[in-house]
Amino acid sequence: MNNMLQITAVTVSLSLLFVVIELVRRKKLTEEYSFIWIACALALLVGSLARGTMDQLALAIGIHYPPAALLLVLSLFVFVASVSFSVVVSSQRQQIERLIEQTALLEAQVREGRQQEAQD
Repeated sequence: MNNMLQITAVTVSLSLLFVVIELVRRKKLTEEYSFIWIACALALLVGSLARGTMDQLALAIGIHYPPAALLLVLSLFVFVASVSFSVVVSSQRQQIERLIEQTALLEAQVREGRQQEAQD
């Protein structure tokens, strides 16, 4: 990995880390979900700084252009984050459906109660 590419990779990693921390600070991202993105940024940062290790790892798995290994790591982390968020969204969708059903039942009970009051 040449020096300019390494500097760019470190800069992007630090920028990602800064953006995640800023989103948490502004309460746009909860701490619970920020850990995944912080882990991604730190993994990229370590991969960017550990130039020799990244080169050896890339060659060991058959990647002839070592910076492509960073993209592979990034893709892996994005995949894991996407699956994690899909699980959360699915869980929340089920919870919303249950809440809608409970609200409908409560509304029906309130209507029944009002009808009984009107009849009395």
